[in-house]
Formats: sequence, C-alpha cells, structure tokens
Amino acid sequence: MSHLEHKMQAPQSIGFAIVTISDSRTEETDESGRFLRQGLAENRHRVTAYALLKNDVFAIRQKLDDLTGNPDVQVILTAGGTGLSHRDLTIETVSPLLDKRLDGFGELFRSLSYQEIGTSAVLSRALAGIIRGKIIICLPGSLGAAKLALEKIILPEIGHMVREATR
Repeated sequence: MSHLEHKMQAPQSIGFAIVTISDSRTEETDESGRFLRQGLAENRHRVTAYALLKNDVFAIRQKLDDLTGNPDVQVILTAGGTGLSHRDLTIETVSPLLDKRLDGFGELFRSLSYQEIGTSAVLSRALAGIIRGKIIICLPGSLGAAKLALEKIILPEIGHMVREATR
C-alpha cells in the first residue's frame, strides 16, 4: 500500500494535548499555544487538554504520564524548552521516555526553518517520537516555529502518523 493510500485511511479528526513549557509565559502571553489550539480546531481536530508548565523535569514527566494515559489524547504537542539555555529541559526530559524516535520530523523542521531563518536553524532541537502509542512532537516556543511546524508538517502528515503509530 502506498503512502497516499495510508493517508486516505488515516483519521481525519485527532485528539491533541498542547503543553507549553516556559518560565516566562502566561496563558495570556502564550501565543504559540493559542495559535496551535486555534489552528487545530480550524482543521477539525480536537484539543482535549492544554497545560502551561515551568521548565521543571518532574512537572513535565508527570504531565506526560497523565496525557499518555488519556484515551482522548492521540498527539501531544509541546512548545518551548527546546533551546540551548540551561533552563531548557524539554528534550532531555522527553528523550528517555520515547519508545520510538521520528528523526525525520526534526530533520525536516530544521530544513524548513533554515529556509526562513537561515543558519539559526541549527539551534533548534525539535523532536518527535512515540510514547506509549501516542505521538509526541516537541517544538521551539516561538510563534514562528509553531506556525511552520503546524502548517508545513503537522497538518499535512499527522493523520498518517497516528494511523501508523496505532497499528
């Protein structure tokens, strides 16, 4: 079966959890989280959970444990905590939890980022994988990163990703 046939059989409406990880953002200033929620809803997906967490390993792990146990969540999108600062802990927290890595996501994200922001794209540690049968995608916290990932990668491919991860 071709990738196009797989996409035809993929779910059209998916349950998402959005988790913003930041020491400085509030719900009012969380532009990336707001954009992701709106963009998913406009494309017939369901946002079944939203959380705003500090850069805290225990809080991130606890939230991921809760979300991976939630049958209404098929995909977890995180925004933030992926940079190079000593406070950026998302990738170090998520990586050991992955059952499978989707290296192509980060590679494609950085390639597309390079087209928009040039060599600063090398600072991105965007990551995707599977935890307990759920897709997890870790994005940088900027609004530009959220837009790029959602429009160019997530919306076109997420149904196919979920289909494959749940087979």
